[in-house]
Amino acid sequence: MKMAEKKETPNPEAVDQKKYTIEAIITYVQNTLNEITNSNLYDLGLSEEEFRRRANKRAELKRALKECSLGDVHNKAYVKTFIFDLLLQTYGFNEENINYVIPFDEPGRLTSQDKFEILLHQLQKKHKYNALSELIQKYKLDEPKYVIEEGNTESYIITAQEIDDVYRKEIHGLSFEDKLWIIVQRVYQQYKGFGVVDEIRDMNIDGVSGGVSGLPASTVYFGEDGDIYTDQVSKKTIPNDYDSIWIFYRGKSIHLSFLSFGSELELRRVCQNIYKFNNPGQLTETNGYKVNEMKDGSRVVVVRPGFSESWAFFVRKFDIPNASLERILDPKKVHNSEMVMQLLIFLMKGCRITAITGAQGSGKTTLLMALVEYIYATLTLRVQEMAFELHLRKRYPWRNILTFRETETITGQEGLDVQKKTDGSVNILGEVATDPVAAWMIQMAQVASLFTIFTHHAKTFNDLIFSLRNSLLKEGIFHDEKTAEVQVVSVINFDVHLKRDYDGKRYIERITECIPVSQDQEYPMDYLHTKGMRETLVQMAVTMTEFFRRSTDRKTFEYRDIIRYENGKYVWVNPISDRNVKEMKEHMSARDRELFESFLQQFERTGGAA
Repeated sequence: MKMAEKKETPNPEAVDQKKYTIEAIITYVQNTLNEITNSNLYDLGLSEEEFRRRANKRAELKRALKECSLGDVHNKAYVKTFIFDLLLQTYGFNEENINYVIPFDEPGRLTSQDKFEILLHQLQKKHKYNALSELIQKYKLDEPKYVIEEGNTESYIITAQEIDDVYRKEIHGLSFEDKLWIIVQRVYQQYKGFGVVDEIRDMNIDGVSGGVSGLPASTVYFGEDGDIYTDQVSKKTIPNDYDSIWIFYRGKSIHLSFLSFGSELELRRVCQNIYKFNNPGQLTETNGYKVNEMKDGSRVVVVRPGFSESWAFFVRKFDIPNASLERILDPKKVHNSEMVMQLLIFLMKGCRITAITGAQGSGKTTLLMALVEYIYATLTLRVQEMAFELHLRKRYPWRNILTFRETETITGQEGLDVQKKTDGSVNILGEVATDPVAAWMIQMAQVASLFTIFTHHAKTFNDLIFSLRNSLLKEGIFHDEKTAEVQVVSVINFDVHLKRDYDGKRYIERITECIPVSQDQEYPMDYLHTKGMRETLVQMAVTMTEFFRRSTDRKTFEYRDIIRYENGKYVWVNPISDRNVKEMKEHMSARDRELFESFLQQFERTGGAA
């Protein structure tokens, strides 16, 4: 009889090592939460009060699990606290085995991601959502460096070496509770969150994006240097698209080269989840992109192949609580900012049709949010946007404001048509980006509202006028350039142009007034009153010359800068035209008229000089 072989007893240390991994913890958390949210409470024989208490708690957990991944920081905090308590009480963590998950006790084994998340956690305890900003400012991580392309090209980048250096200076031991919270965040971001950008997205920065650099998964390289290229890829010297995490911080696009999603699958998961607030529909290969907002008001754009070369997302955050003229135009930073601030306020109180122009990221939306504060609260506001970005009712909940946006079945043009029938005094367009919306904006400003404010990407004042004119022509509303141009310049009163320089500094480059040139002047008729053929022919030639001049290159408008940014300060350059001054006073209260007159006397006389 063959004796049974003695079974080897499993090594407890090996079992522990396998149990204490992020993947194992995620599986445990997922299964436990599924049991809690799907169990049948009737089988537990609970009292009525206990049954009601557990049912309410379970409903709250279900709601938090559903909404935490939509940009809701409060539900995210609830879920993380639940996971923390679950792991603390049931998973068997102690001072030793917690280091199996992330080697907190061996800094040399920590990855750049580990160190960054530890730094962020520690700074959040004091600075909360300003933690990332504090990290960048304290160690000047937003300064340009020569790193990429063999050190020959300047760029904004934060490297793994910099994170290592900061970690050594900042972190000198962690408590058991800190370690567990860091593990909870890692579990949460891979289970319900947005991967490595989950905490970054919550920070007070301008935005975050992913999948916008590196090599797309579909890229195939053929050429003489194919072997060299393949060798570089195998050695990881060329980043992939899933190694791409960028933040938009104080006007600068900064590459976080030390972070990576780890795989194409993870980047795709984040892209497919980050836009889901309010069920905007599926992102498919047919539609290729989605534009939506998140629960905290951030705008999110997601693209996928084959519309784009790789999966990518762009989250743009708007600092709604701090969108004020005092913060945008800080008198401590730029001389005469107070003068610019007052003029902008009077433009709103004077009901001037105002364009806010500038490049992407120059601060147009933030300025527009701030200006609404100075529109008389007696006026009703109607807003049209591609995606909800302004969120004016969050800032001004006591005002009569209603916002419309484009949908898959309702175009911006149709939205503006409906808007005309909603008793709106002031029309605000988040962005005039298409020809139909531009054409409707011009028509609406003429007849359907008291005044209009809108943003546009024009670089110069001429570009703004000609772009709007061309939109009228493309839409077939006019067929003659001069006629279309006359309509545009009769509508636009002022252009506030914003600029972002190389270092990310934002400022108002100019405030420009549009002055229509009168088209009602009669032609010279002196030839009717001349004596002699020679004099008559001379005067007829004058009349014909004027006719041809008006038919060809006669100007329909002039423009002049009222305020300009020069040599690091704001300067008053030209007076406001009498026509605009008169019309502005007509719309102001008696008190504001007096303040406006005093303002003009002060700055038109001194030119803004101190």
